[in-house]
Amino acid sequence: MDAALLRKYNVPGPRYTSYPAVPHWTEVPTRDAWKDHVSDAFARSNSAQGISLYVHLPYCESLCTYCGCNTRITVNHAVEMPYIQAVLAEWRLYKRLFNAPPRIRELHLGGGTPTFFSPEHLQALVEGLMEDATFTDDAEIGFEGHPHSTTTAHLRKLYDLGARRVSIGIQDFDPRVQAVINRVQSFGEVQRVFDEARRTGYTSINADLIYGLPLQNERSIRLTMDRTLALRPDRIAFYGYAHVPWVRPGQRRYTESDLPSGEAKRALYELGRAMLEDGGYVEVGMDHFALPDEALARAMRKGTLHRNFMGYTPVRTELLIGLGVSSISDSWTCYAQNVKVVEDYLKEVAADELPVMRGHVLSPEDLQVREAVLDLMCRFHTDLASLGWDAARCAVELAGLRMDGIVELDGTEVTVTEEGRACVRNVCMAIDPRMEREELQRPVFSRTI
Repeated sequence: MDAALLRKYNVPGPRYTSYPAVPHWTEVPTRDAWKDHVSDAFARSNSAQGISLYVHLPYCESLCTYCGCNTRITVNHAVEMPYIQAVLAEWRLYKRLFNAPPRIRELHLGGGTPTFFSPEHLQALVEGLMEDATFTDDAEIGFEGHPHSTTTAHLRKLYDLGARRVSIGIQDFDPRVQAVINRVQSFGEVQRVFDEARRTGYTSINADLIYGLPLQNERSIRLTMDRTLALRPDRIAFYGYAHVPWVRPGQRRYTESDLPSGEAKRALYELGRAMLEDGGYVEVGMDHFALPDEALARAMRKGTLHRNFMGYTPVRTELLIGLGVSSISDSWTCYAQNVKVVEDYLKEVAADELPVMRGHVLSPEDLQVREAVLDLMCRFHTDLASLGWDAARCAVELAGLRMDGIVELDGTEVTVTEEGRACVRNVCMAIDPRMEREELQRPVFSRTI
């Protein structure tokens, strides 16, 4: 993309992990209302789709300074079982709202560092979650692993429990970059986990990479991509780094002068993308790549690709239950986020209360725009009329994007061009009525490109 267009469209904006984006959550549900939304969603979708489960395991033994996730740094592993018991207690509170045994279509353990927990404690967690529940025939079970703590025992135990997907955090292989972000791991350590996962039988291995990190340059990206291609992961997430030291004090270890920014940052992404595509990967949605026969790539070709708070998934589920501190749940008509402090979470669950601190009830308009945003983020195309959306409201914004070659317009149909895919978030902003009429409740941290 032309450098002038990159500068024009590289503005602060939502990532559209949800619609409305979190800064636009305004219609906060009561706890009782949230329970009603969950019950309705379960009754509507459990038998046909199954439901998704996300469990946030926040503990890490050391702080990675780039990280924007909700974490708790400790080397005290006595915290493991009390936390797991709280998660299972929260799950039991949700199961009271269901009118049948839950059918689990997706289960993902994220963090934090799930492999901070011992294999035996993770077994207790998964077996507890599956009491009075079943997996669907096509269920996807996965977890995130740190190369330092992901042992053969972790891989085998979770495989025996049904996991076939594992996501390994790499971020960057340049030793200089690793040192400044406090994420030092050798290629040999990472390769060990990949090799053991394949020997165990995992069919989908994801590698997490980040561009825009401090001290990162073209050499860093070439080194990282060369080594990642040698590992041949099935999926690759290639995210942009968000610098928010006022939220994440660990990022004060370096300054803005250490960061590639603007055109230099985007150039790192374009270099990485070109190397991945030359290596046989296809771009899936935003920031994701997969081998052509991998489930995400197949779903994109079939038009079934979906996106929720866990990222891109091959199929759509309309009920996502997030368990654990700071997790976000989605009943399709309502969102709810748990409290963010571990002690508050444990206290709420011990009091037999769902530990919800905020959320949003979607209006009929929200639901219409949500479908359009999902289409754009997953398929780079939407028909505004078919979703009941008044295309005239965003005609001016879309016209500007069309003149710059970002989109093609055919009546009410909007297609993001190949060249314009870097600006898909800008296209979503153009059809988002909340961007104009509502003041953000808190800053939007990331830039669109």
